[in-house]
Formats: sequence, C-alpha cells, structure tokens
Amino acid sequence: MDDRILVLGADGFVGRRLTSSLLAHGEHPIAVSRRPFHNDLASAELVVADFTEPDQITPLLERTHTVVYLASRSSPGTSAGKPVEELQNNLLPLLTLLQALQRKPEVNLLYLSSGGSLYAVNTEEPATEAGVVQPRSYHGAAKVAAEYFISAWSRQYNGHATVLRPSNLYGPGQMEKAGFGIVPTCFGKILREESLSVWGNGSNVRDYLYIDDFIELCVDVIRNPMPPGMRIFNASSGTGASLNELFHAIEAVAQKPLVRSYTPSRTLDADYIVMDSDAARLHYGWTPKTSLLEGLRKTWDWFNTIQH
Repeated sequence: MDDRILVLGADGFVGRRLTSSLLAHGEHPIAVSRRPFHNDLASAELVVADFTEPDQITPLLERTHTVVYLASRSSPGTSAGKPVEELQNNLLPLLTLLQALQRKPEVNLLYLSSGGSLYAVNTEEPATEAGVVQPRSYHGAAKVAAEYFISAWSRQYNGHATVLRPSNLYGPGQMEKAGFGIVPTCFGKILREESLSVWGNGSNVRDYLYIDDFIELCVDVIRNPMPPGMRIFNASSGTGASLNELFHAIEAVAQKPLVRSYTPSRTLDADYIVMDSDAARLHYGWTPKTSLLEGLRKTWDWFNTIQH
C-alpha cells in the first residue's frame, strides 16, 4: 500500500526531528539514512542504504505517497573548492531519485533546498521566492540546479513537488560539527573555553529559524494536497541578526563569555540575507513562534544534557 512517508536523510538534524514529529502525528514513516541510526528513531521503519541506481529505491516508492528529500553532505563552507564532490554527494543522489520517480509521478516530493546559500545578493530587503538567486558557493549552486531538475521532472511527468528554502536552522538535536551550524559551534567553544574563529567583523546579518517551527511547516506541506508542478516557499523567522548580535545572545543564555577572534571575510559570505515567508503564511497559515532568545535557551539546555 502506498500509505507511507519516505524520509531520505532521516538521521540528520532535520530528518530526526521530522521523523519523530511524523511518528507523534500517527504516521508510519520509512526512515532512510546512509549511516546507522540514533536510537531515538527505533519506532520507525529504518533502512540503511546509499541508493546509487533508480531500481534500488523503486520498491520503497511503491509503498509511498510522499518522499521527503533531506539528504545532504555539505554546507557553503565545506563545499568550497570542491564542485565535483558537490555533484557526487548531493546532486547525483537526487537525480537517482528523480529517475525512479519517473515511474511513480503520483508520489509527492518535498525537497529541502536552502535560503541562506541562494539569496546571496547583499541587499537589505527581505528576499522573496520571486527574487533572483545568486549563489556564491558550490553548495548553493547545487541547490539551484536541484530545483531546476525537480521543475523539469514535474513538467515532463506531471509530478507534484514542493521546495522549502529554510534560513539558518538551529535547535536541540543539532550536533556540533565543523562547518555545520554556528549555534552548536558557539556552545561547544564556550563549554571547552576555546576561541571561535569568525570570518569577517561579525556584522554579517542572517535569519535564524528554530527547528520545531520549521518542522511544523514540513508537516503542513506533507499533510496538504500538492498540485501538479513545483512550488517554492521560503521558511524563515523574518528577523535578521548580525553575527555579533547572535554572539551576545548566546553569551546571555549561557551566562559565559564566548571568546572569539576575527579574520578576513570570505568571498562566499554575503553581508545581508533575510527572507520573506509571506507565501508560506498565506498558503499554510504558518508563522514561526519561537524568538531567537527563547530558541537559544532551549538549545543551550539540550546541549548541556549531551555533554555528560
């Protein structure tokens, strides 16, 4: 029966949170990861696989009404100077899925794109879905290419796809990992009393979205009918904060100093990226509820629990 939700990349930060939320909503997701799972997803159907051929994923699609594509192995920073790795690790797996979906165009597709790496245009106006995308990183360029491939699939095969472009996601469950996530990186540096190296002078403005607010939108997308074609929605708090403002908020929550050193900025970092999410609000009635300070407090509390 095609009554399942297939989550690809289910053991990542977003994937674990989404799979847990789907379970809480009474769904029975099929959770797929390239690596062994954490124990918190034990009640889902778990599949450890790295699909390299369309035929390998087809049996799972036969049981699925929606596939959520969250798999990713890079960030703007980690992809620097590595376009071939971006192709192999991120674009090729998506294209494998799309080729398999040619036989199952009735299966809905929810794809996790990016806002911060696409809207690198250095304008102090909130970016909308209709705006020009100008990625500075190979990671961002791959996300743009992925969106175009999904659009082409939906046009050729009458497919149903929704693309979400989130801003900088953070929250409980986001592990500290080099090049991924400024918030856990800061918390880790504070606990170890280490210095954080900052590209630029800390004036770069970004939009930070709490993970549970984003997951609420993902669930709304999955549970609502998708029309034929591809639709794109930004997902953001709508409020910008400079890196220095973020650091001050983190220090206030942790009640400890964050030692930092500033180095020359990188060409891949835009000065200002804040996104407009009016389209998601109008279509789904979605509004983020968690302020930056509240979200950081919840994240700090969780982060301390995993250090013991």
